[in-house]
Amino acid sequence: MYAKCGMIDEVRLVFDRAQERDEVSWNLLLSAYVQMGWPEVAVNVLVWMHRSGVKLDAFALGGILKACSELEDSEDVRMMLHGCVVKVGLDLDVFVGSAMVDMYAKNGGLEEAIKVFDCIPGQNVVIYNAMIAGFARLGNEPCPEIRIEAVRLYANLLQKRIRPSKFTLKSVLEVCNLTNAVRCGRQIHAHVILGGFEDDEFIGNALINLYAKAQLVDDSLRCFHRTPKQEIFTWTSMITAFVQDGHSFKALNLFRELLYLEKEPDQFTMSGVMNACSALSVPITCEQIHCYAVKSGFDQFTLCGNSQIEMYRCTGDLKAAKKTFEKISCLDTFSWSQMILSHAVHGHEREALLLFKKMFDCGVIVNKFTFLAVLIACSHQGLVDEGFRHYESMVSDYGFVPDVNHIACMVDLLGHVGKVADAEDFIMRSGLENDAVLWHALLRACRINGDKNRGVKIGEKLMTLEPYAASSYVMLYNLYMDAGKISLAMRTRGQMRERGMTKEAGINWAEFGGSIHQFADGDNSCSQKPESFTRLEELLVRVKQKTEHGGMNVWELGFQARKVGENSISKHGELLVVALGLSTLPNTAPVRVMKNQNMSWESHETLKMLSEGENREIIIRDPARFHHFSQGSCSCRDYW
Repeated sequence: MYAKCGMIDEVRLVFDRAQERDEVSWNLLLSAYVQMGWPEVAVNVLVWMHRSGVKLDAFALGGILKACSELEDSEDVRMMLHGCVVKVGLDLDVFVGSAMVDMYAKNGGLEEAIKVFDCIPGQNVVIYNAMIAGFARLGNEPCPEIRIEAVRLYANLLQKRIRPSKFTLKSVLEVCNLTNAVRCGRQIHAHVILGGFEDDEFIGNALINLYAKAQLVDDSLRCFHRTPKQEIFTWTSMITAFVQDGHSFKALNLFRELLYLEKEPDQFTMSGVMNACSALSVPITCEQIHCYAVKSGFDQFTLCGNSQIEMYRCTGDLKAAKKTFEKISCLDTFSWSQMILSHAVHGHEREALLLFKKMFDCGVIVNKFTFLAVLIACSHQGLVDEGFRHYESMVSDYGFVPDVNHIACMVDLLGHVGKVADAEDFIMRSGLENDAVLWHALLRACRINGDKNRGVKIGEKLMTLEPYAASSYVMLYNLYMDAGKISLAMRTRGQMRERGMTKEAGINWAEFGGSIHQFADGDNSCSQKPESFTRLEELLVRVKQKTEHGGMNVWELGFQARKVGENSISKHGELLVVALGLSTLPNTAPVRVMKNQNMSWESHETLKMLSEGENREIIIRDPARFHHFSQGSCSCRDYW
């Protein structure tokens, strides 16, 4: 009675006052401590029972085994418990065996769990659940055998005509999700429907995550709507699914619907919403989400603070990111790494490296993402010696294996100082020479350093690595044109047309006055285009009169003497967005614009002039980096 009410002190008092203690009373005391979540005390009671010669029953042993599965660094305890199980002859008991499998699997002892599983006769769905759940916990390991073994177990369960429970299906779906096995996951989904478990919120959540990771967001949404009891974690999964698939507006709309239904978001929901804001990079919306987080008390969570740093980094507001960083009470590795990256991508490379030193001095554990942020800082600043020192430290001192992003940073770093041949050699020695990302980085270095012949060779290599990527054809076309190889350029364009590929549309957007304004490069259909065109023309004329370039034709400087006209200007949609921002925002407010493609040289030079002539800060985010234009110069130092 006392145990069921959680009155553990009264349980112990009754036990201590008992004149005679039989096996039942001992096992009840042990079970009480297990139920209260005190595994350490339960282990002490177990030792006491053993010394007193009391016989353990399956119920008590199974309970303490499950309780001890939550203990970390308790290998000695697990071995002792396993020994007790064998000694009392319960090692073949299905209930106790399931608990042992669960204990080993939860603590990474998968081999021991398999041995226990194989020895138990009369296996039921419970022990299969424990075993498959163990594989699910290790499913993110880079080992395909894990998925194969988990699915083999599930198939074995079906062959024995054991009906899977919802816990079985949930675990198998988690394995499929962690190993990107969406085809297998679809088959499990069919079993979910046949078993009548489609309305289970945990299975629905697993299905949402499975399809979201495979970028099948429509399937995720169907699973979301078919889940009758939508708990907050289900909403969070769907919001995250939208963000991962690039539908950040839908993620924000779903969050608004969640609030309209008076459901309470948690820190994971807020983190997902902030990630949506990061992708959109819309300042006013970010501030609104920040205010809601503060009002609701989510700003005290490190997870939300980290997402907030990223959110402000992506909108180009470094000051707000720094304020958030300084307010986080419990900074973790990701907090420091995000702040280092924020400094690095916004042209404050030295501050990024100083912050890394401070992180090291504070004894904070670093990871591969930390080193990536540091290498980006070195790359943007052109610090070759320091960059290689950190790279070698990452490998030799910390034992991290560089991935393609680290290698690309080093290629970019060497290209920054004109060592294009060394950058190519670095790729060939990296072991990742067939990764197109690295050759794109080298191609950028060739373009900036004027190495046209090498650039053409690399462009042709990219065509073999990415034969169906439109961007590769576009780059090779431009390379041939720059090198004067007109016939080859026309042939490349013809190949692209034959294969039905088109260049990705350039999109430029910004948030002014609570509305998002979007312009596509070369698109004159937007109703705001004529107005923005006129504003840009007026700005350029004014700049011509005010700046040191007054004696020059502004179009000669900014557009290489292209014909002045709406068709010419509309090819550079970011200029039209900037013109709209300069005309509508307060005089002291920076203009922030986002692009989905790298900025052209013409736009870059024109924005430098506008920043000087209008005495305004203009911030452009493109896929390569952030460009902070101020007083006629750019934070990228003309390398992007």
